Amino acid sequence: MPGATVLVAAGFFLGCVVTALLPLRSRRRPVVPGKSSRRRREVMESAIEHRLLQGPSFVCIGGGTGLSTLLAGLKSFTRNITAVVAVTDEGGSSGRLRQEWGVLPPGDIRNCLVALAEDDSSLNRILNFRFDRGELNGHSLGNLILLAACELTGDFNKAVEEMNRLLAIRGRVLPVTTETVVLRGEAENGKFVRGELEISEYGAQMKRMWLEPPSARPLPGVIEAISDADAIVLGPGSLFTSILPNLLLEELTKTIRNAGLPKIYVANLMTQKNETERMNITAHLDWIASVLGEMPDYIVVNHTPIPDDYLERYREKGAEPLYLSREEELYLERNGCEIVSADLVNIKEGKYLRHHSKNLAEILTRIAGDYREDNLRR
Repeated sequence: MPGATVLVAAGFFLGCVVTALLPLRSRRRPVVPGKSSRRRREVMESAIEHRLLQGPSFVCIGGGTGLSTLLAGLKSFTRNITAVVAVTDEGGSSGRLRQEWGVLPPGDIRNCLVALAEDDSSLNRILNFRFDRGELNGHSLGNLILLAACELTGDFNKAVEEMNRLLAIRGRVLPVTTETVVLRGEAENGKFVRGELEISEYGAQMKRMWLEPPSARPLPGVIEAISDADAIVLGPGSLFTSILPNLLLEELTKTIRNAGLPKIYVANLMTQKNETERMNITAHLDWIASVLGEMPDYIVVNHTPIPDDYLERYREKGAEPLYLSREEELYLERNGCEIVSADLVNIKEGKYLRHHSKNLAEILTRIAGDYREDNLRR
């Protein structure tokens, strides 16, 4: 479709121009009287940058909205972040581009790049702009920019690396693999399901899951990031379609197990209709432990009540709040999983339940910092 190709190229050009201008705008400073004030500001900026560079190193594994929410808070504490993103998305714009162009799904990667950018509010408006007519109806500009970068470089990983540099993000975003992989699974009733969409429908009824091809390997950069990390964070995010698809890569799970790093699971605030319906928090963890080969060292859970009006709204969509019961606490303690309970509820834009990015980032930074100090004392 030559028309679509031209539009994609035009979208890429527009995106490059706009995003290249954003850093210039963010560096534009008001006129300050006198050199001393300017010098004080420069010293403060340098001190902040030094603090971020000295922050703990995280490898955050997941996908979807949950991972980008985590990254948005974590970037205020450190620049040493590697976001490892699942590549099995089949829905919306990403699914269409995957089917029509044979490109790995760009949507979750785009969201993580925006979350780690210096000026995420401006980038959100631009990269998340969604066309509403013509051949590009339903596509976001950010997805098209990644597609065009992939076409230009001939390699999805190189395209993502180029976007990392272009947006000057606080950290690094990597697809977990650049191989085309498909989620497969078997439900408790014996039905075999294929693809993320079917998996999400049968999630709570799944008996086992795997990737095709089973020989798929993670990117070398993902393995290298783990070797340099202070902590590994799993979630928050959809259990069967954002977190587990990454852990189904055998080489990655083996590397995580052998790394000797604290493994932290961030529990979701709510269940998801069909995918995790009627599953409690320990059921989520049991699935992770079965795929990872061991229980995470920490679990971070919310203990703050969700406002009744939002609770009712989500219940109408088949979602229920996730809180730890006393029985679950005892179960986790017996299995060596330390519980960190905190106020993690945030109402975004007056509509959506999200994790409180800052509170979550503070908890993760403390856990990783304690691990780093313990290592230094040894």
